Amino acid sequence: MGVLGGIGPEATALFYRKLILRLQKRGTIRSNGDYPQIIINSIPAPELVGEISDEHLKPFVRGLKELDSFGVDFIVMACNTIHLFHGKLQKEVRAPILDLRVAVNKSLERRGVRNALIIGTPNTVKRKLYGFGGRLIEPDAEETERLAQAILNFNRGVDKEAQVEITRTICRRHLDNGAEAVLLACTEFAVMLDGEPQTISTIDVLVDAVMEKFVSPTNA
Repeated sequence: MGVLGGIGPEATALFYRKLILRLQKRGTIRSNGDYPQIIINSIPAPELVGEISDEHLKPFVRGLKELDSFGVDFIVMACNTIHLFHGKLQKEVRAPILDLRVAVNKSLERRGVRNALIIGTPNTVKRKLYGFGGRLIEPDAEETERLAQAILNFNRGVDKEAQVEITRTICRRHLDNGAEAVLLACTEFAVMLDGEPQTISTIDVLVDAVMEKFVSPTNA
């Protein structure tokens, strides 16, 4: 398996750790030789918070091609926003790229979620990466801007606890107003609020999808 990571690095590390723990929990790891080969390519790619051009995508294409050159069976991208370009990027490589949009939709359906707050980059939210039948509540313009800045600051290591509190406060406001859950549709938010109640982590969803492929490699 190939992992396109670095967007950001902490999220990639959390994804890898959670995946290893899930493999251990499955009970099939009897020695170190039982672990699958996992190649992580942590790339210095631009943040996808603002306008995205073809120039911004070049590091992602390069990173995917590097993974593809190793002959990986499939690739996962530990970033939500980049999945806006899933189809375009898939054309650049041989190995199938796991589609997080499909995995998130399955997760929401399985949980029976009818109205969840979605927090992510402005691109993820406004371009409706997860536009599943109107069941997602979008933050208002001010909240979207504050959340975008929280992503940037957290990834840069700037006053990280403050970024967590900003994010948590916005989520709590919507939960108090009737949202059933919060879809953490940015892997930075999945790091910030890891394990908090009423949240759906897209890192956890990605781990679930990878585990399904390990059990049934023919799954898309």
